[in-house]
Amino acid sequence: MPRGGKKGHKGRGKQFSNPEEIDRQMKAQRELEANAGVEKESSAESEEESSSDEESESRRRSGVEGLIEIENPNRVSQKSKKVAEVDVTAPRELSRREREEIEKQKSKERYMKLHLEGKTDQAKADLARLAIIKKQREDAAKKRDDLRKEKEAEEAKAKR
Repeated sequence: MPRGGKKGHKGRGKQFSNPEEIDRQMKAQRELEANAGVEKESSAESEEESSSDEESESRRRSGVEGLIEIENPNRVSQKSKKVAEVDVTAPRELSRREREEIEKQKSKERYMKLHLEGKTDQAKADLARLAIIKKQREDAAKKRDDLRKEKEAEEAKAKR
C-alpha cells in the first residue's frame, strides 16, 4: 500500500501570470536591449578600423563546429533584402493551396452559371420535377373548379 502525505501534481491549481508582472518583465527587457544598443554604439565609434576582424570573430563557432567545416546543402541561409531591392510590383507566386482555392471558386461559379441556364444534369432534373409538380397542381385546380361548378349546378336545380 502506498503511504499517504504526498499528492500528485494532477488536479493542482493552475498558476497564471498577472498582467502587471508581464508588463514589468517587458519593461525590464526593453531597458536591457536599450542599454546594450548604447554600449554597441560607443564601442563601434572607438573601433571602426578593426570591424572586419571582429565580424569574423563574432561568428566564432562553439564546440566542434569551429574545427570542422561543414557544407550542408539543405541549409538555407537567411538573406536580408534591402528596401531598394524588393520589387513590390512583381506578381507574387501563389501557393498550391491558394491556387486550388481560386480554382475551386471559379469552377463553382461556372457550375452555377450553367445551372441557372439549365444546362447541367441537376438543373434538367429540377426543371423536369418542377414541370411534373406544375402539371399536378394544374390538374388539381381544374378538378376543384369542376367540382365547384357541379355543386353550383346542383344547388341551382335544388332551388328551382
